[in-house]
Amino acid sequence: MIMLDTAPLLYWTLAREALTRKAAHTIDEAEVIVISSISIWEIGLKALRGKLELPLPAREYVDRLKEADKVTIEPVTEATWLANLELDWEHRDPADRTIVATATLLQCPLVTSNGLIQAFYGASIW
Repeated sequence: MIMLDTAPLLYWTLAREALTRKAAHTIDEAEVIVISSISIWEIGLKALRGKLELPLPAREYVDRLKEADKVTIEPVTEATWLANLELDWEHRDPADRTIVATATLLQCPLVTSNGLIQAFYGASIW
């Protein structure tokens, strides 16, 4: 089982060439690919604000993710929010914190291109 941060999720689904070889291989070999539901929110906000151009409506993008082989979308629960609050990390981005908290709770590697996450979360892959 691995987890994808938001950017690698977008790369994997829309621009595979943007993944590193290691990230692409890790994703290809994973038995389960976990996506935090906060990534859905983050992608939707970026699309609404014009910072991301999706080739299809956000709802359709999510529907396709839900149908993808090996993909599971993990909800943000109260346990996740509490783990988020308990992170000994000064990083203030709520999506990043929630994704790291989820990976921590699931005890799984996190595919991320984010240097701040890589520096904090030891099980990062890029």
